[in-house]
Amino acid sequence: MKVLLVNGSPHKEGCTYTALKEVASALNEDGIDTDIFWIGNKPIAGCIGCHSCNKKNECVFSDTVNEFLEIAGTYDGFVFGDPVHWGAMSGAMTSFMDRAFYADLNGNGRRFYMKPAAAVVSARRMGTVSTWDQINRYFALMQMPIVTSRYWTAVHGTKADEVKEDKEGMQAMRILGHNMAYILKCLEAGRKNGVALPREEAAVFTNFIH
Repeated sequence: MKVLLVNGSPHKEGCTYTALKEVASALNEDGIDTDIFWIGNKPIAGCIGCHSCNKKNECVFSDTVNEFLEIAGTYDGFVFGDPVHWGAMSGAMTSFMDRAFYADLNGNGRRFYMKPAAAVVSARRMGTVSTWDQINRYFALMQMPIVTSRYWTAVHGTKADEVKEDKEGMQAMRILGHNMAYILKCLEAGRKNGVALPREEAAVFTNFIH
């Protein structure tokens, strides 16, 4: 089993990366393989609602979103990490997740369905909880079991070395990794013992008018 940890920071090996590495170490300790995917620091366009992903099962824009989608289906779980910008997710990570999840949902890619996921947030001071909530909404919509820790999974610091000094935050990262490993092993045990995925219904789409 393997987990993909997505680094949404413009800094490849900064505070967010440090937190994700702690999660990855705990997963590795429990026998789960890990990779870290950096979304980069080049501009990422937002979703334009063209619905091309209905046909292609990928986004119409060729950038790191499609690079991520090409490999996402081979992973059993996901951790998305992002720094707080203006009390919320960074613009790049918002665009990245909007397009990645919408392309999979519209294209029926099934890359994320019933796969455990978790959010990791890095901040200097404030905005961690609102950002954590924002990231988790993607998982809820995609029917992904949300993995938690003994506290909200956030770290504080302006530099990687400061994040390492956040003892409680780093502990939350380790517990998150161990909890995800446990969930993954439970799901694998269920599959081996013939536990089927939930019966699905055809999607119903309405708005507040009809």
